[in-house]
Amino acid sequence: RRPSIPGGPGRQLATEDPDFSVALVQAYNDWHIDEWCGAYPGRFIPMALPVIWDAEKCAAEVRRVAKKGVHALTFTENPAAMGYPSFHNEYWNPLWQALCDTDMVLNVHIGSSGKLVITAPDAPMDVMITLQPMNIVQAAADLLWSRPIKEYPDLKIALSEGGTGWIPYFLERADRTYDMHSVWTGQDFGGKLPSEIFREHFLTCFISDPVGVKLRHDIGVDNIAWEADYPHSDSMWPGAPEELWDVLSANDVPDDEIDKITHRNAMEWYSFDPFAHVPREQATVGALRAAAAGHDVSIRALSQHKHGERQANALAEAARANS
Repeated sequence: RRPSIPGGPGRQLATEDPDFSVALVQAYNDWHIDEWCGAYPGRFIPMALPVIWDAEKCAAEVRRVAKKGVHALTFTENPAAMGYPSFHNEYWNPLWQALCDTDMVLNVHIGSSGKLVITAPDAPMDVMITLQPMNIVQAAADLLWSRPIKEYPDLKIALSEGGTGWIPYFLERADRTYDMHSVWTGQDFGGKLPSEIFREHFLTCFISDPVGVKLRHDIGVDNIAWEADYPHSDSMWPGAPEELWDVLSANDVPDDEIDKITHRNAMEWYSFDPFAHVPREQATVGALRAAAAGHDVSIRALSQHKHGERQANALAEAARANS
């Protein structure tokens, strides 16, 4: 999970003193790795903040946290939008090399550059929420056609909170673009199609995505991971297991693919073995719910519609009382 106070890519930690800024990033990373994730090593996968403003120092931090067993680095989906060199610039070469040397995944999250896809300043909030996956589509295209993808074959990238239903068309479009235009654009994937390169480098995730599950083989079953997204409003909490099971059952997903989508892909990509700390039989939905017996796991906040309805009724009652 990306942090709130430092910001997703740690941009809030940049100060006028570069050494102090690096110390802030390291202090956060050490707390996050050693205390927060270290308290429950079978539950949390540590993900370090980058030194987003300095590629050399960022690479050094990647190597430092890798020695602590970290295999995930959060990063902006568009450094150019933050005023830094783009993914296409050789400026980031030290970072790409460090990520490959340490088998670390670059995790890019929607909106982490501070910009989301919107149509107009006065558009309803629903427009922005609906278009959120478009932000990660832009990042996927930017990275898929980037130089690092070709020059660093071990580079691994996770597209966080972007859904999967868009990917089959995206890959078809990328392959057609390559077939129709690569002669004059100069693109060369070494005899492979962009869709093949995508499946070699990208992990994608979904919260509730029946279309993506239905088209999972067009995406690549080894490239999909389910996320609960708790505590965001898009989360299916507390009925996530049941809702996910309904989607998996409706699409006749076999057990081996369910295992990949729900945990094995994440274990492989992030070099993470939760069962070394929590026996598998204690990690099932039933076992975890039994362990939480007696604790309040309900949703306390009223939905927006219910809240609005009750607020309107309260205002009406107050008006009648004052009349």
